[in-house]
Amino acid sequence: MPIENENSKNIHPQNEEPEAKINASSQNQLSAEAFEAGLAINKIKQEIAKVVVGQDDVIDFMIAALLTDGHVLLEGVPGIAKTLVSKLLAKCISVDFTRIQFTPDLMPTDIIGTTVFDMKRSEFHYKKGPIFSNLVLIDEINRAPAKTQAALMEVMEEKQVSVDGKTHPISAPFFVIATQNPVEQEGTYKLPEAQLDRFIFKLVATYPDLDDEEKMLMRFKDDFYSIREEKISPVLSGEELIKFRKVVEQIFIKDDLVRYIAQIVDRTRNNSDLYLGASPRASLSILKASKALALMSGRGFVTPDDIKKATFPVLNHRLILSYEREIEGVELKEVIESLIRKVEVPK
Repeated sequence: MPIENENSKNIHPQNEEPEAKINASSQNQLSAEAFEAGLAINKIKQEIAKVVVGQDDVIDFMIAALLTDGHVLLEGVPGIAKTLVSKLLAKCISVDFTRIQFTPDLMPTDIIGTTVFDMKRSEFHYKKGPIFSNLVLIDEINRAPAKTQAALMEVMEEKQVSVDGKTHPISAPFFVIATQNPVEQEGTYKLPEAQLDRFIFKLVATYPDLDDEEKMLMRFKDDFYSIREEKISPVLSGEELIKFRKVVEQIFIKDDLVRYIAQIVDRTRNNSDLYLGASPRASLSILKASKALALMSGRGFVTPDDIKKATFPVLNHRLILSYEREIEGVELKEVIESLIRKVEVPK
């Protein structure tokens, strides 16, 4: 990933409007922080690459979600390293990590905790559940029933848990990675739209190509017990991650590109191919994601390509095809690509 050095003068486009320019000292500071963030991102990728072969897009968007304080829904068939990638990403960051295996008999209190009675003190106290962590991996999220899914609503959006009239905040950073299997539907529950909307991305992990499959086999032919995983070391602290999130916030985006995002999302709400369009949260997610992708590309400004790249993973779990298009076998990706083409790209 090319990262401009701290003396770069290209942190904003040269044809930027005068009122949008920042002063020289702020520009140099942002450039230095962006350079530092780029180095950390590269180190995370290098650590994960010690074990995982391929899945580059999935890893990139997971890092982008980390940088934008979002959550990720990771979908794919069994055995393609969904859980492994999530665990390795957690190992690269010096924060608390919890894994929760969702099952049909899982109760809300198994996640958020419950109030218990202390016999010695003769009083009730709140015992926190496993959701009180920094990075939470929820395996097979669609196996838990609706009331357990509902327990995640507040904590994913507001970073807090309310129990017995008291609010318990979750310490920052807080990041949820949820996996699900799109093939096996027996004993699963469809995630409600309100919950899906709380994930910034839905990412689809795919099978490796022939070359990546061969590289994977060569890498593990003498490592049956995943010794490589033990060599993954943290490269980023929680405090640094929070600092880099502020750097993402400072990435420059032209007003025309902000309107471009709004026009794309608006077309999802006025489209005969779609039964349900995107929410305002989707607009904000595209804005945040495009800034993160710009930073990861070594730039201090957003381009239309950043927005186009961010649009599909942000929208693919928020939109619902119309009944007619679903019957015709039209893919949601085709509809999203079509509406993007219909919106004029700013000059």
